[in-house]
Amino acid sequence: MRNFGLSDLVLVAPYCFTTDLEARRMATHGLSVLDSARVVPDLGDALADCVYSFATSALTAGVVRGGTIGTAAEQMPELFAAASAGPVALVFGPEPHGLSNEEIGRCHGLVHVPVDPEFSSLNLAQAVAICCYELRRAWSKTVNEARGKPELPVRVVAPFAEQERMFEHLREALTAVGYLFGDKADSLMHGLRHLIGRAQPTQQEVKILHGLARQVLWAAGQMKGKDAPPVPES
Repeated sequence: MRNFGLSDLVLVAPYCFTTDLEARRMATHGLSVLDSARVVPDLGDALADCVYSFATSALTAGVVRGGTIGTAAEQMPELFAAASAGPVALVFGPEPHGLSNEEIGRCHGLVHVPVDPEFSSLNLAQAVAICCYELRRAWSKTVNEARGKPELPVRVVAPFAEQERMFEHLREALTAVGYLFGDKADSLMHGLRHLIGRAQPTQQEVKILHGLARQVLWAAGQMKGKDAPPVPES
């Protein structure tokens, strides 16, 4: 929770108290969360002021668990959006048996971490970390977009005309070293165009390819007077 900026921990009928020496030993740099944790006897008390909540479980079969299911990446943006209306919650079950159907039914949906079905049970701390990470991502994305700085920079693809000049440059260079030859030249160049085109190169990447073409042409010039490169058989 400390790693991802969360602080409101509610423990429902816990097996041990926040003063437990083992708990405090394991709460490295997280004692502030542990010290401020609320302890309640029932899940209803924990969710009393919440406007939205998601349960977490490795098991998804059955009517109760077959409701609103999604991965942490899918559900956390929805949970974060709901937080604008009031407190929201992520509910985790104890490691020995997880959450019951009744407890899951009291939440608005279910978060499921897709793992190997032959070993689907996650350590509680791992499940919490995955969900908190995705919740933090949802928060970060919203904040960055509000600042006009998207989480991932917008990829600006080089204009068609610039790509065409680059392809002509490459064609000249590859012809000079004997890669493009005879009847197969056009088909080879067509394949190369599609290979590079699928990558949607940026202006900087187009410049890199121009540099490659220049270097190939330079190497071809150095070969003049020496043995020409062999023509490929196929």
